[in-house]
Amino acid sequence: MAQQTNYDDFAQAYSDENESSLLNAYYERPAMLELAGDVSGHRILDIGCGSGPLAAALLERGAQVEGFDSSVAMINLAQRRLGERVRLSVARLGEDLPYAANTFDDAVASLVFHYLPAWNAALMEVHRVLKPGGRLMLSVNHPLLYPWNHPGKDYFKPTQYTDEFTFNGQRAELTYWHHPLHVMADAFLKAGFHVERIWEPPFSKDAPEEILPENLRERDAFLSFLFFELRT
Repeated sequence: MAQQTNYDDFAQAYSDENESSLLNAYYERPAMLELAGDVSGHRILDIGCGSGPLAAALLERGAQVEGFDSSVAMINLAQRRLGERVRLSVARLGEDLPYAANTFDDAVASLVFHYLPAWNAALMEVHRVLKPGGRLMLSVNHPLLYPWNHPGKDYFKPTQYTDEFTFNGQRAELTYWHHPLHVMADAFLKAGFHVERIWEPPFSKDAPEEILPENLRERDAFLSFLFFELRT
């Protein structure tokens, strides 16, 4: 069986890549911020906060932010970026979270749920810490990518798999769980969430041409991640 991803092994390289990459800086992060909308005065939980780029952007928009990550190295990087403005914790999605019930107006989870073999317990715990009517905005690997990138694999079977990447010159392996869309939706509903939006966004028009692959320069969208806006 594939091993669990350990971001401590490549935290700095991933963080450096995240600052300017097409997938993170000009696709995933702008889409999450657009989903979040006006967050001035909102208390927001950043789930799997990494080195803190999304938290920093939410702070700039007037939110009060707290965050957690399972990687100690990532939390250390986030603390250096955010200073005392954000309370950060080492915690793992899917386990009990160190927050009281009905604490947050919103929660964001960028590219973290796809590391879990099952979502029910994690979603119920996030639901617990959100206020009534609170939102969870999350992004995951688009479920079509698994059979697309791994021809012959069964889209309908939840499966653990590992892909190789290079982040700022450092090789790394990320181990994910593929879930078909209906499994994701069932987990949302069983945890008590209402689905308000499912989105396959375009990448940012601000993306520099030099970071766009040749086959994307005549397009404004591509499949990579799938975004959800949920409400308690």
